[in-house]
This record gives sequence, structure tokens and C-alpha cells, in this order.
Amino acid sequence: MTTPSAPSAPADNRSRLLRALAYYAAYVTLGLSVAALGPTLPALAEQTGSDLSQISIIFMANALGYMLGTQVGGRLYDRVPGHPVLAAMLLSMAVLLVAVPLAPSRWLLGLVLALVGVGMGALDVGGNTLIVWLFGRDVGPYMNALHFSFGLGAFLSPLMIDRIVVLGGGIRWAYWLLALLIALAALWMTRLPSPSRQEAATGPEAAARKAGFGWLTVLIAGLMFLHLGAELGYGNWIFSYGLAVDVGPETTARLLNSVFWGALTLGRLIAIPVAAWLLPRTMLLIDLIGAAISMGVILLLPGWAPAVWIGTFGFGLSLASFFASAFNFAERRMPITGRVTGYILVVANAGSMTIPWLIGQLFESVGPQAMMSTIGLTVVVSLALFAVTLAYAARMPARAALGAEPDPA
Repeated sequence: MTTPSAPSAPADNRSRLLRALAYYAAYVTLGLSVAALGPTLPALAEQTGSDLSQISIIFMANALGYMLGTQVGGRLYDRVPGHPVLAAMLLSMAVLLVAVPLAPSRWLLGLVLALVGVGMGALDVGGNTLIVWLFGRDVGPYMNALHFSFGLGAFLSPLMIDRIVVLGGGIRWAYWLLALLIALAALWMTRLPSPSRQEAATGPEAAARKAGFGWLTVLIAGLMFLHLGAELGYGNWIFSYGLAVDVGPETTARLLNSVFWGALTLGRLIAIPVAAWLLPRTMLLIDLIGAAISMGVILLLPGWAPAVWIGTFGFGLSLASFFASAFNFAERRMPITGRVTGYILVVANAGSMTIPWLIGQLFESVGPQAMMSTIGLTVVVSLALFAVTLAYAARMPARAALGAEPDPA
């Protein structure tokens, strides 16, 4: 396997920084796009003549497209330069988002969002893969900065939508502004060279993968399934939950939505320096314990507004570094290629499809507390699966045994 070489001159450092900044800009737009569905959900339901249980099909459509995008993207990045692929996917997202507030039926809207999801998935697998290729084993802080960028976009999205709606533009102008920002990110990406890709493992790495890397990939993908399902389930439904338990009017509920994404963003900002000295497995454990405590606050005090605000902030803060830390954990045990990233993300995004859809089916038939119960159960299962993952990883050779740097104790 080839790994990125150390920078040989200031020009190399500048080139890497510019490319990293381009990935961060693309991830800001990804966060804006993902978080836009939640606060616009009631308007999209009205636009298509649907109720909340019916309109929740758009989450499944978007996630199915996302899964397809991760698989297509994973193979493309291993075969062709990455930046043209990223630029093409960003441009396709921009064009399709223009059509979102124009779709007259939920089935047409679902189709548009499925195609948007393809671009999102390819963008996600590209960002996670290319930044590993760019920085190698030093990727920890840069990976957390990448996911901080996503959180920043997700935090700003409800605020941007609220201001545009209040000013009388409706969700149409919100989606059109988002499309413009994505198109600008695509233009930037075309002006930068792609990083060198990692080759498929051969020799001892291939043998080691046969001995266990495949199962470790499955376990990490399972954790990602639960994490992304909980994150998007909460982010997409907390606006509706806030209205249902009467935390305030729509503007207050959108603020609650932004508190979640803002806490996620703050946590990812904090994680950038922390990732340089804490092991990924330690960060994952802290994340899961914090998520469990936050959900416990909401579930033990159902419908009490202060508990909702506190739990929402704590849950967002706790989930912040999980995604990046899971990739950092994987990078210490196995080579990261576009295909490996694609496999992990396709399972992860099955969670983003399944859990928000399940919440939608239970929200009106059982009640809004079904949302918190579903996510609370997801956190408990995540803790159990993480224990299994640690036990399995402890039996495997670190990448140091295959010629990589040793994993610090």
C-alpha cells in the first residue's frame, strides 16, 4: 500500500491546506443540505398534500440515494482522480435542489431527493477518503475538522431557513440559496489537484484482512448505522418534537433544531485538538456515555422543556466526534480505500434511512415520545456493539505489524 509522503516544501503544505479547505467548504454545504429537511418538513408536507407519516418517505428516498452514491463514489475514487468526481456530484446536487420546492407530489419529491442523495453519498465517501489520502496517519485533527465543517453547515441551516421564511421568501428561496452555495463549492474543487490514492492491499496486508479486517469493517459499519440513524433521526425530528411537546412556536422549535446542530458543531471544534492526544477508542467511549446520559435526561423528564433543551444540547455535543473517531479507529487497524469507505458508509446510511423513517411511523400513531424512546434504545445498542468491537479489535494485529506506525498505548 502506498501512503502520502511527508510534505517536502512549504508549497506542499500550502497545497494540502488549500485542498483541505475545499473539502471543508464542500462539507459545510453537505451539512446545510442534510439539515434542511427537518425544519422544512411541514412545508414540504403541505406542498405535496401529505401528513407527517406520509412525507417521512422522503427520508428513506434520500438515504437510498445516499447509499447508492457511496457505492458508486467508492469505486470511482479508487479509479479516477477524486476532485472531478466531487465537483460533478456537487453540481448535480445544486441543480436538483432547485427542484425540491417545486415538486408537486411526495413521490416526485422523493425521486428528486433520492438523486440528491446520490450526490451526497459520493461527496461523503470522497471527503472521508481523500482527506485520509492527503494526510495519512496524521489525519486525526483534520478528519475532525472535516466533520466540524459538516456540523457548522447543519447548525446554520435551520437559522438560514428561518430568516428566509420570516422575511417572506419561503422555503423556495432557502433551497435556491443552498443550490448557489453548492455550485460555488463545485467551482472551487475544479481548480485543485486530486491527492494520490492508496492502492489495494497486497502481501501481508491482504492476508491480515482475510484473517479479520472484513469483520472489523462490519462491526464499525454497524456502529455507524446506529450513530447516523440516531443523529439524523434526532436532527430531522426534533423540530416536530419541539412543536408537539410545546417548547414554543415554530421559531423556537427551529432554534431547538439549531441548538442540536450547534452543539454538534461545538463538539467537533473541541475534538480537533483533542484528537491529537486522545485515542480514538477513548473518544468513542466518551461520546457514547454522554449520549446515554443526555437521552436519560429527556426520557426521565418527558415533555419538560428545560430537559428537552439540556438533553438536546448534550446529545449533539456527545455525538460530535463519533463519526470521525470511528474512521480514525479504523485507519489504525486497516487500510482505507474508496471501496472500504463506501462499504462503511452504505451501512451507515441505511441507518439514516431506517431510524428516521421508523420515528415517522411512530410519531403520530404512538406519540412524540416514541422518537426519544427509539433513539434511546439506539444508544444502548451502540454501547453494547462498541464493547464487542473493542474485544474483537484487541485480538487483531495493529497496522504496526504490517509496517505502519505503532498504535500508541
